[in-house]
Amino acid sequence: MEISENKVSVPYPDTKWNSWKPGSAISDSLFVAVQSVVAKNNKLYVLDTRNPLWKGVVDNPRIFVFDLKTNSLIDVLKLSDGSFKANSYTNDLRIDDKNGFIYMTDSNEPGLIIFDKKNRKSRRVLDQHYSTSAETDHLMIDGKKWGSKPVHSDGIVFDETRDKLFYHALTGKTLYSVSAKTLREGSEQEIESSVKKEALTPSPDGMILDKRGNLYMADLEKHAIVFISPKGELKTLVKNESVEWADTFSIYGSYLYFTNSNIHRVGSGAEDLSYPVFKIKLPE
Repeated sequence: MEISENKVSVPYPDTKWNSWKPGSAISDSLFVAVQSVVAKNNKLYVLDTRNPLWKGVVDNPRIFVFDLKTNSLIDVLKLSDGSFKANSYTNDLRIDDKNGFIYMTDSNEPGLIIFDKKNRKSRRVLDQHYSTSAETDHLMIDGKKWGSKPVHSDGIVFDETRDKLFYHALTGKTLYSVSAKTLREGSEQEIESSVKKEALTPSPDGMILDKRGNLYMADLEKHAIVFISPKGELKTLVKNESVEWADTFSIYGSYLYFTNSNIHRVGSGAEDLSYPVFKIKLPE
């Protein structure tokens, strides 16, 4: 969706792109099961899991790249065979323009996926590794159990200054990191040796890093957003019932924008729910 200045929402880039229905033909001019979008340097990267209704991958997951000046498709980055599994749910992505890579999480089959834009190939790393695996199979939200199966590596942050990738399972309490340089160039053994336990945190979905080095994440169980300062201190940015399931973080100017995805309220259908977008002032 695109929200205009007068707060009207319309399908992006148009209605046709968003018109696919289960059982319909699949093509590179239709979204099938979009999970995440990231804007970087006037480009919009749309991650299509190709796993509709979590019933299995029907085609190679891919990233559609749009020019935000013209709203036209300029590239399709198709994940290589072997870098995803039959039940993969490629969840979130971060763009590394300097080195020409894209980093992704897989929340249904624990692991990270690394896409080399120059060679147009992807590979899977930290597959079934403890750091990409969930620590439990549910959360407790409003005194009720949410979920019945593990949700693995989900939120992801790329720190360009330190060339480090942070990631977190949704049903977990541990933030991990790994050297991005090692991800790009190292062997699997070197990658595993580079993994670092960063902090114990709430269970998040969305995560993002600001220019000051604060790492923001949701606290899904408490309807809050917290952040880890560069000194490693865990602080609360906002705690409010309207925050609910904070997701899809982005920073523009001095504000953090996020959605309430309402995932814990979906049940058997999402059509009757609202999905508000909020903004909050970043700490000075």
